[in-house]
Amino acid sequence: MTTNSMNYKPLKLGFIGGAHTSAVGYTHWCASQLDNRWQVTSGCFSRDLDRSVETGSVWGLKQSACYSDWQRYIDEKKREVDAMCVLTPTPDHVDIVCRLLENNIPVICEKAMAASLSQSLKIKQALEKHGGFLGVTFNYSGYPMVRVLKKMIDDGDLGKLLKMRIEMPSDGFIQPPEKMHPQPWRLQDGEIPTLLLDLGVHVHHLCGFLTGQTPASVLGDFNNFSIFDSIVDDAHFWVEYKEGLKADYWVSKTALGHRNGLKFTLYGDKASATWVQEDPEHLHIAHSDSRRVIVDRGNCEHKEEIRERFKPGHPSGFIEAFANLYNDLADCLTQFKETNVFSSPYVFGWTHAHEGLAVLDAASKANESKQWVSLEAEQ
Repeated sequence: MTTNSMNYKPLKLGFIGGAHTSAVGYTHWCASQLDNRWQVTSGCFSRDLDRSVETGSVWGLKQSACYSDWQRYIDEKKREVDAMCVLTPTPDHVDIVCRLLENNIPVICEKAMAASLSQSLKIKQALEKHGGFLGVTFNYSGYPMVRVLKKMIDDGDLGKLLKMRIEMPSDGFIQPPEKMHPQPWRLQDGEIPTLLLDLGVHVHHLCGFLTGQTPASVLGDFNNFSIFDSIVDDAHFWVEYKEGLKADYWVSKTALGHRNGLKFTLYGDKASATWVQEDPEHLHIAHSDSRRVIVDRGNCEHKEEIRERFKPGHPSGFIEAFANLYNDLADCLTQFKETNVFSSPYVFGWTHAHEGLAVLDAASKANESKQWVSLEAEQ
């Protein structure tokens, strides 16, 4: 896909949460602006009015466009935006998302969509009652080489899919105490540990995105290795899929030497594929005849999956992957406004997000029982 921002009139976007000092807020702002598909026109960026106004000033907004009360913000600005993006801590999502849907405002929600299955079901009820647009952001499938791999899998290049190993370790909770300043809500575990809401949703998403398979049962083993002794900070879980795939997941915030160690290998009976997030331009394919090939944006067969902002050899990174998703969200919202439905292989709504929460909830139960837990009871 070649980007041509001149073909689009930017959609108006509002933020709830996501002050400019937060990583998630700055990331969403940069990504949404990159291709001129969206324009952030207002926001309740923080409960602190000064910080919200400061964020607006940094992003070129008038003080009158900046709020500290999200309910008032929705009431006063709902007719002036095409969508609102929810960037608050995960436990706060459910009330905000439901309120937006009640007001017929299209919703873009940062993962995880909710903090529990019960919260997810409340969002489902709001969707069924009011209709509306809901897209949940899983940005790692925005990387070009991940999308190219999906096309290769769909074409049968890997053959029958056998197993997947995927990990997402970091060392954020095992550094010297003076270097660690986690947000308080990240140090509180609910029905689903916050670690899984932060990282586990990504590994579930990537496996489902690439393979299209449906999880059937889960086994979990959770640990605590940090000074924050009331939380899960390291988790292994194993998933069996209805179509036969076996998956091995590891997520951690206590793995020294890793910043964002996301990587996966997907094994088929014709070939395997390995991708490492810190080397996102290269997809490593190992064939059954011992050939090894490195695929990149310059030599891949699926050029339609490449949004060419600049030529190969000049890496596309995290912000660009997020921007690809914002392009897809803009396309889907435009389609939704015209037809009241949307369809995209890259934009995921309630069903996919709920399935991920069900997998993580089952993993939590499996960790307690030390037995496999069926997903049928979680749906």
